[in-house]
Amino acid sequence: MKIKGIITAMVTPFDEAQNLNLVATCQLVDKLIESGVDGLFILGTNGEFHHLSNEEKILFSKTVIDHVNHRIPVYVGVGACGTKETIKLARQMEKVGADALSVITPYLIAPTQEELIQHYKMIAESVNTPIILYNLPKNTGVNIEPSTVATLLEVKNIVAIKDSSGNMENMQGYIDVVKDHDFAVLVGSDSKILSALKMGASGAVSGTSNVITEVIISIYHKFINGYLDEAEKLQKDVDVLREVLKLGTVPSVMKKAVTLLGVNVGDARLPVKSLSEEDTLKIKEALNFYQLKVIENV
Repeated sequence: MKIKGIITAMVTPFDEAQNLNLVATCQLVDKLIESGVDGLFILGTNGEFHHLSNEEKILFSKTVIDHVNHRIPVYVGVGACGTKETIKLARQMEKVGADALSVITPYLIAPTQEELIQHYKMIAESVNTPIILYNLPKNTGVNIEPSTVATLLEVKNIVAIKDSSGNMENMQGYIDVVKDHDFAVLVGSDSKILSALKMGASGAVSGTSNVITEVIISIYHKFINGYLDEAEKLQKDVDVLREVLKLGTVPSVMKKAVTLLGVNVGDARLPVKSLSEEDTLKIKEALNFYQLKVIENV
């Protein structure tokens, strides 16, 4: 199983009471698939996994997987601070039908590399589903070192790593150690998609593809077809959206942008606050840059 292409790090839709909105979930799934994404990555940081109960995670994942109905792969986040809790959720998501399980490193604590190896091995051995390592050191406080990935290559169902470190030396380290293996290195920093592809990454897990789906997909397709100048321009265009993402706490701006484009995914869960009218106007201006049709009075 070689994971590649553009995989959307999908937001989790909520209603006005901040409960799961499963109707909007199916609408967003269809919109992304129709736009041509290669996979869906749910219950990641943009998916607010940290704000969801395990019961909500299972219901949401089942809804997405059933609605996708094998049209594209669905990769499901199951990471938790503890190994036991992660294994429990991993087994549940395997039953739901996840195509692969994404496992972020433990957070709040800073495990050693030896402890990370033990953690990932125990999780992988508890399921038959492929495992994607998820590296986000800015948020978790720990980096998965390339040497650790080299050790984990020995585990047959650990098949990929999503690197959201933004550190291209770190990514190059991953690419170097996996070059002779059937193992995918995926970039998780949207500003680095083209750079990572040039280095040998097999694809991207992209949050901004919730919004500027065609732009992100085009970066990948222009690259693989050799149109590097066009890919460079598209990569620079991503910065317009990335600039407005700074207006609020993740994923408030992303969700507002998705809603403005016609799928009402609601606000981020508290304590993340809703956006002001002034900030919403700036988001609309950014969307207009991409010539996207914005729904007024949202």
